[in-house]
Amino acid sequence: MNPTDFIRKWEKSTLKESAAAQSHFNDLCDLLDEPKPTDVDQTGETYCFEKGATKSTGGNGFADVWKKGCFGWEYKGPHKDLDRAHDQLLRYSVALENPPLLIVSDTKKIIIRTNWTNTIQEHHEIALTDLVDAAKRDLLKAAFSNPESLKPKRTRTQLTADAADEFSELAQRLRARRPKGEDEQDYARKVAHFVNRLVFCMFAEDVGLLPNKMFQKAMEMAERAPDKAQGFLQQLFAAMKDGGAVGFEEVPWFNGGLFDSDEALPMDRDDVALALKAAKLDWQDIDPSILGTLFQRGLDPSKRSQLGAHYTDRDKIMMIVNPVIVEPLTKEWENTKTEIAAELEKVKIARARVPKTQAEAKGVYAAARRAESQADKKARTTFASFKERLINFRVLDPACGSGNFLYLSLQALKDIEHKASIEFQQMLGDAELPGDIATPGVGPEAVKGIEINPYAAELARVSIWIGEIQWMRRNGFSEGRNPILRPLGNIECRDALIEFVSDADEWRDASWPDSDVIVGNPPFLGANKFNREIGPEETQKIRAIFSGRVPTTVDLVAYWFEKSSKKIAEGMTKRFGLVCTSALRTGNNLRYLNSIWSRFTAFEAWSDLPWTQEGANVRVSIICASQSVTGKISLDGIDVAKINSDLTDFEFGGFALAEPLKNNRGYSYQGSKKVGPFEVSGSQARIWLDEPLNPNGRPNSDVLKRSWLTSDFKGRDRDVWIVDFGTSMSEDDAALYVSPFAYVAQEIKEKRKKNARQSRSRNWWKHGDPQPKMRAAISKLDRYLVTPEVSAQRVFVWANSRILPDCKLMVIAKNDDLTFGILQSKFHELWSLYNGGVRGASRTYTPLTTFETFPFPEGLAPNISPEQYKEDPRATRISEAAARLNELRENWLNPPDMIKYVNEVVEGYPDRILPVDEKAEKILKRRTLTNLYNERPAWLDNAHRTLDEAVAAAYGWEKDFKSGKLTDEEILGRLFELNQQRARTQATAGKS
Repeated sequence: MNPTDFIRKWEKSTLKESAAAQSHFNDLCDLLDEPKPTDVDQTGETYCFEKGATKSTGGNGFADVWKKGCFGWEYKGPHKDLDRAHDQLLRYSVALENPPLLIVSDTKKIIIRTNWTNTIQEHHEIALTDLVDAAKRDLLKAAFSNPESLKPKRTRTQLTADAADEFSELAQRLRARRPKGEDEQDYARKVAHFVNRLVFCMFAEDVGLLPNKMFQKAMEMAERAPDKAQGFLQQLFAAMKDGGAVGFEEVPWFNGGLFDSDEALPMDRDDVALALKAAKLDWQDIDPSILGTLFQRGLDPSKRSQLGAHYTDRDKIMMIVNPVIVEPLTKEWENTKTEIAAELEKVKIARARVPKTQAEAKGVYAAARRAESQADKKARTTFASFKERLINFRVLDPACGSGNFLYLSLQALKDIEHKASIEFQQMLGDAELPGDIATPGVGPEAVKGIEINPYAAELARVSIWIGEIQWMRRNGFSEGRNPILRPLGNIECRDALIEFVSDADEWRDASWPDSDVIVGNPPFLGANKFNREIGPEETQKIRAIFSGRVPTTVDLVAYWFEKSSKKIAEGMTKRFGLVCTSALRTGNNLRYLNSIWSRFTAFEAWSDLPWTQEGANVRVSIICASQSVTGKISLDGIDVAKINSDLTDFEFGGFALAEPLKNNRGYSYQGSKKVGPFEVSGSQARIWLDEPLNPNGRPNSDVLKRSWLTSDFKGRDRDVWIVDFGTSMSEDDAALYVSPFAYVAQEIKEKRKKNARQSRSRNWWKHGDPQPKMRAAISKLDRYLVTPEVSAQRVFVWANSRILPDCKLMVIAKNDDLTFGILQSKFHELWSLYNGGVRGASRTYTPLTTFETFPFPEGLAPNISPEQYKEDPRATRISEAAARLNELRENWLNPPDMIKYVNEVVEGYPDRILPVDEKAEKILKRRTLTNLYNERPAWLDNAHRTLDEAVAAAYGWEKDFKSGKLTDEEILGRLFELNQQRARTQATAGKS
């Protein structure tokens, strides 16, 4: 069929829907050279007419045509409302497997609407006469065979980010005009409240709740007369407060607390221009899952540095919402469906009963009808109970921010209810659902939040309101009325940890509202930053109230785990799912987490994930837990038997119980923390070294050292030096070293005088944390071991005692090859890998948790002097292997034929290593420890294997090691058991 014939046939048609639909569709297939449903699918499983579907509002309905993965298509008769037909398709969409295209038509017009998740909805309208246009026919053909080509290119995320950019600028402009004498925070709240109203007005008019683009027209009029903008908005807000009219336009009742007054701020011409530009965006598809986060950075003065479009995407949030909310409730529904199906089977059996004789017919039929009625009633009651369960289900986010978790939790609950209603209707067949069961009952009251930041709390409410309206419209329902916005007192603006009880005149542990589950992303703040970030007074209150329950050495997020786990243990909530820093599973945090691990069972966890927090990319862990678990347990997406408190699944348990061993104490330290630019170039240091003696008769070499950072360790030596007045030198004595002191006075003094820590401001010429114990330990040695605090590979190297290590380097104050060999072995590497902290792909190394807990081979611990084991063949074998490894590494890093040694200008410092020529210089630039261990050549592997075998022999495990019996987990298990044995021994010795 050609376009002219198709148009001629259908332009005069007045057939009703039932008479025209299939004939019209078949003709379209001929026109577009597409197969008809009956040509390719005789079963109706993927492509058919009158696809059985169920209206979510009750009763049976049919999609007139359905093609799996392509479209649902609904026909209407002439002059019928095609928008209502679209709403009807929306109600079918879940049962139709959510097709990407929803198409409605009569014989004169076809409207295609896109239905992809997280994209801006687009619609394409094709009139009958448009079909002469090949481009229009191609567009329609794509709906049949290539729907992906119609997928909108712009996402809801991009739209939301654009909107946030516009309003961030507007908010900043308004804040900058704070009236003289008005409190900055109070005025900032006014701006936030005002801008939130503007945001909602633009959304409301784009979904038709505010008629005829009322807000946009107000801004267009104000563009010509900006001084009238405030008055226009006051009229609009007053009408939205109680319902009313603006001119001749009726405005429904919104209020909900957002429109609690007619207050509006004055706007200038540029403000109006920004608002008008934003109003012309399509706000109906704004994404509430990131809306609040992006807008908060424009509204909250404390977030000014975070205006980039950084946010936690919905997929990450659903990693908690799914296991804590969706999967358990879906399982409940599946169980409920089984109960309903059993009752409906009784209905079938009752209907199938046939009396054997005429005489017993009356009794049989009466009994059958009673059984049928009872079973039907039981099925409906069972469903109603499940629906009531969902309506009363409560989700708490006790650090809800701008509402991302709450929004997605509410959407999930509504989706579960919607799906259950449709499936129940399908089970009933032709029977009607009562309206109160078919209508969605889950609403915004299902989510509860606590948020201390007033900007975020109000944004959370706006996100929930917008999300609720979008969901209702997206699924073919009308939003609530009178008022449109339900008050959201369930999102509270207060502290989640402590509260003041006026009756008792005291601060207490803050109460949390009752909830079925707890979810969220509590604030990340290390224990050592409490005073600076939340203030000493608040810190003291929190720590005093939680004294005995939460140690003062743990991160802030631990307090949310304390309160959530207590709720679980008391039976006050069923499950929780919280995001935490990866640091929670290491060090003091891990010891605390282990102490509460018995209160719950972790059923799903992620040990290390990228996350966005406060505009920055960080690494986090996720822990989902309940009082007991009957289903599967998953760690990092893999089913496991259990999850330990350090988020491993080792059979021997996690490392939370690993104890520091006294034999290791006093040998590991952190390097010196400068707190100021004390470093100078090698050329500058040599000028000072070459100067005459100072007034005190001493050379500058007293206060100049070579400096090592992690970059010197991993790369080539930078030839950087550092001014170091030690730990006890007075300001007067330091001033006698004229040139170095003058440099420090000029570059550091003013900055350090402003330091909040008195010891640093008072002793400005010294390093901020000079680590006196570390200095004392290495001063007795000719060399010592260093390793980076954070590194993807755990490598140790020797440092000359005249080198001062930075705080990002960990120091082992030993100079023997034995210690080097044991630490560089696979055994210590595995221990540090799993017992250290996590930072992305790297691991952290700390003196207490990593070095002091490591069980060295018996008799070869750090506190044993080389004299005591010089005849021990185990020590000799390890030392020789370690020395050989070091020799090979040094020869590769600094090939003798490519380097020359140059004496320093004064004695006492290690010689400089320089390339012999330009060719050597180019080659040496690539000769770094990082590159060496990334490439891991065969000779390096061989040297490490020799060392590992020697260390295995020292433990008595060489045979198992060579045979491959010692898996990583087996090694860790044996080391852990050694740690526990020695911890018990030292505890017993301590008591005696």
